[in-house]
Amino acid sequence: MADFPHLSRRGFLNRSAAVGGLLVVPGLLTACSKTDAGAATGAGALDKLREQGFVRVAYANEAPYGYMEGKELKGEAPTLHREIFKALGVDELKPTLSEWDGLIPGLQAGKYDVVSAGMAITPERCGNAIFSEPEFISPTALMVRKGNPKNITDLASAKEAGITVGVMSGAVEGSYAKGAGIPEGKIKTLQKPQDGADAVKGGRVDAFLLTGISLRWLAKTNPDTEVTEPFVPQLDGKAQFSPGGAVFRKGNEDLRDSFNRELKKIVSDSSRYVQLLEPYGFGKSEIPPEDLKTADLCKG
Repeated sequence: MADFPHLSRRGFLNRSAAVGGLLVVPGLLTACSKTDAGAATGAGALDKLREQGFVRVAYANEAPYGYMEGKELKGEAPTLHREIFKALGVDELKPTLSEWDGLIPGLQAGKYDVVSAGMAITPERCGNAIFSEPEFISPTALMVRKGNPKNITDLASAKEAGITVGVMSGAVEGSYAKGAGIPEGKIKTLQKPQDGADAVKGGRVDAFLLTGISLRWLAKTNPDTEVTEPFVPQLDGKAQFSPGGAVFRKGNEDLRDSFNRELKKIVSDSSRYVQLLEPYGFGKSEIPPEDLKTADLCKG
């Protein structure tokens, strides 16, 4: 099997940057270990969800992964999860908003049944919850000015052209740029995605490096830019796929397994996958490789 490191940009950013990682606080997790009496748990969890007609899902209000627009829950994860649970006989998603670092503790406490937030699969998180197989990977891309005047396609071409590349503060893309041999003097740190788009439009950087998912979403409101075809960066010789998935409470392996069976049908059908998730910036390049497995990602 290929070597699939678990590192994810979404595991490196804090919430002020709109995407982030879970800081595992043992005391907090212990305090939340008592499960709500109404939670669907154990071998009969799916039967209970079918009987009640809904599944409680948590989201972090982070576009394009899971967010509320008016009274409708939208995004990659809710769209995919709604399709899967309908196939399992559960017709409705009941959403609960959570701060990012409260998602897994709230799951453990039985406040909801599934985290629908596009959460990155990491060994640390696998210690506190169980993940579905990957729903998506997050290849990297570059936002450039309309017309791509420097003809940049990836980090190798960026290095060769000697351009200035923007990255977000605290994000793993900075290490990707350095690993590709781009000099530190040619790497400009920015605080949030819109800062990156503004820097590209204003000529302060020639390209802004982020996941293709986030950049395609950002480009919707920045028409003077375009996004290159996504590519999988290398770091220390290892491909950086940055996969994410649905999260379940420990003890709900049967529910997770049922979910996985329906998920496999979707990720194995590229046209169906794209039809469902293209409105949120996900395309064929985000479909997980068949041999990318959560069990391996959880080992690190």
